[in-house]
Amino acid sequence: MGPLAGERSPPVPRDGVFILREPQRLTQRLERAVRRARRKGECLVGMTWRLPSDVDPSAVAFASRRPGEQWLCLEQPDRDRHALAALGAVTVLEDHGDGRFERVARRWRALAAEALADPPDGPAGSGLIACGGFAFAPDGGGSPQWSGFRPASLVIPQLAIARHADDVRLTVAAFVGPDDTPADLLAGIERRLAELRAPPLPLLDPHPTGRYRVAGAMAPEHYESAVARAVERIRAGELSKIVLAREVDVHAPVDHDVGAVFGVLREAFGACFVFCAGRGDAAFIAASPELLIRREGMRASTLALAGSARRSADPAVDDHLGEQLLHSAKDRSEHAIVSARIERALRPHSVWVTLPEEPVVVTIANIQHLATPVRAQLRNPVGVVELAGLLHPTPAVGGEPHAIAARMIPALEGIDRGWYAGPIGWTDANEDGEFCVALRCALVEGRLARCYAGVGVVGGSDPAEELAETEIKLAALLPVLAG
Repeated sequence: MGPLAGERSPPVPRDGVFILREPQRLTQRLERAVRRARRKGECLVGMTWRLPSDVDPSAVAFASRRPGEQWLCLEQPDRDRHALAALGAVTVLEDHGDGRFERVARRWRALAAEALADPPDGPAGSGLIACGGFAFAPDGGGSPQWSGFRPASLVIPQLAIARHADDVRLTVAAFVGPDDTPADLLAGIERRLAELRAPPLPLLDPHPTGRYRVAGAMAPEHYESAVARAVERIRAGELSKIVLAREVDVHAPVDHDVGAVFGVLREAFGACFVFCAGRGDAAFIAASPELLIRREGMRASTLALAGSARRSADPAVDDHLGEQLLHSAKDRSEHAIVSARIERALRPHSVWVTLPEEPVVVTIANIQHLATPVRAQLRNPVGVVELAGLLHPTPAVGGEPHAIAARMIPALEGIDRGWYAGPIGWTDANEDGEFCVALRCALVEGRLARCYAGVGVVGGSDPAEELAETEIKLAALLPVLAG
């Protein structure tokens, strides 16, 4: 492990165990929190330390998660090794229906305002945070597999590790009630720290003889038919765009190892948001290229991402495919719808919103997209969770107009999206933070992995071509999960 810096009593990794040295400062803060809780009924408390630069937050989380507890790993490796890992829950903020973003944001704001904690002055995501996700639809998924993934679910974790470049911070938190004692709270934190381990992520090791079976939840012909019906509705003038998704299931001979899958994804898709969110026995894992919203003070940024093409191993062919994408009338039309909606959503809350006149082509491992970065200077301090609610769902995952597309999507798809295409991310005590869109993802439980991918359908869409595009997007996860 690397040297410690700047803290008198950080939890020190010793023989694979995190030991809290000189806990006096934490004890004093817990004593203050108990006094406040006895006056006000409750108090959220946290403390942050610097860790050695070689601590891998996600590896700690995968090795140290307790059975059934809530946890999250979220990385964007190419962004100076940005990573956030969270374990456990001192309290959970859940809601459903229209307005769920605003209500959850309001509850987090009230908790953070009264909390006793270090200011978030380290890497993004350090200090007290609330992290988790939101379902695509206001009332979430109704199928049993999504039962642990509520329509709105932000967790205040017991332990969180944030990293940016070589700056790594650990935050511990407790939710203090009037009957708690500092000694009991400290003992609970020390027990949890003692459970932490930091081995490398496991390697992917497919079963040598077992058979992996891949099958669509619906036949490919069903998807092509859904696209054809959507094109008819678009050409009839009912809407201008709709996004339709497929579910493809991978049945493995042994339980899927989500830690190993996560390790492969972060190596292969370093520019993406690679995340894994655990609820009960299920894990929702993805390598998503799409930022929904990032807030840093009064600055907000997002990315309009719509229009796709395959990659080629031949650089000349790859460049040609990118040029075709950039000049495709169908893809440019789809992309313009997304950019315009994002600008309209941000403008009433901003001093200015800026975006380039022309999109650019961005490439990731197996696909390339049309992308337009959007930046805004906020007029008022609207928190990142509320901003996520203003933008979600963009036409990149829903449709335009949204009200019509929202009714058509479940009828045409025939699947339960759950958290697919919903926002996943975090917010800190200043209400800064970031949320990505859950794309190129799979819901994994035991031997079954349900993979999701969708495409934007416009008036010029061809059903067979849209089916082929879903296959390109599914290729982010299917080869990893199917051995």
